[in-house]
Amino acid sequence: MKRIVLLVLLVVLACKEQVKTEIVPLTQIVDKEEKKAIDAYDISLEIYDYDGLEPLINKVDEKIHVVNFWATWCAPCVKELPYFEEINANYNDRVEVLLVSLDFPRNYDSKLKPFMKKHNLKSKVIAFDDIDQNRWIPAINKNWTGALPATIIYNQNKRQFYEQSFTKEELEIELKSFFK
Repeated sequence: MKRIVLLVLLVVLACKEQVKTEIVPLTQIVDKEEKKAIDAYDISLEIYDYDGLEPLINKVDEKIHVVNFWATWCAPCVKELPYFEEINANYNDRVEVLLVSLDFPRNYDSKLKPFMKKHNLKSKVIAFDDIDQNRWIPAINKNWTGALPATIIYNQNKRQFYEQSFTKEELEIELKSFFK
């Protein structure tokens, strides 16, 4: 019996082929267009549940607030993000933009943070992590189906909810209606 075990062990070891593998941490993703590594750890990300988000989407001050719910896996969301970034840049003294990512927590380091870095997002980005959709979706807007993208624009006197994607022109028109 000892001879059989020894023989099997020798055969297994003799046949073993050495393969070199390189282990890349999940937090280091290669951007194929730029051919360079993006380190996700150098971006800080605030993560909120609904109780933490609620005060951020109901501020009472002199500014107009634009809150966009989006995700990196949502093509219409990604398409309209530059329009929100333009609003943030062009009206930052009068308008506050908040980008609320609904990406999955397991993708924060591998997808969300590299996306934020690659696109050099200047608006405030937070991650939303709350599994009780039956509570927070109707709390944000009673008519929201949960579809993305979705946007809230509000000030002290007016609040509008949009379950749609915007063109640059549509977003400008809606925003300007709050300046009156």
